[in-house]
Amino acid sequence: MRRRFACVLAFACAGAALAQTGFPYERDMVLDARPMRGGKRVPVLAIGADGRAQIDLWCKRGQGQAAISGDTIALAIGTMNDEPCTPERAQADEEMLAVLSAVTNWSLRGDVVTLTGAKPLRFRLAAH
Repeated sequence: MRRRFACVLAFACAGAALAQTGFPYERDMVLDARPMRGGKRVPVLAIGADGRAQIDLWCKRGQGQAAISGDTIALAIGTMNDEPCTPERAQADEEMLAVLSAVTNWSLRGDVVTLTGAKPLRFRLAAH
């Protein structure tokens, strides 16, 4: 009986570990950063199972397309809508778009998604 329980527990733990290795589609990923001075907004990225990406930055919002296979990822940035913002935030948006366009890999540890490429980006999965 104990051996059977140990086997069931081992399979359950292995299943939970495997569940975390899949990309977190349909989840909001919030950039692990503080809001910029004078605002509360932090960039958020969400990617649907169909590859559609919703990109909300410091000022700009728009769509893109993601291609994910295994631990590789490529993001194509689509049309971004400009919203009124400070030059500092506009510059941060341009830098973030360049970094997002250069991502090549992703990893998931707990609730942290790391996108790697020219510069690593850490996102936390939103709890809602």
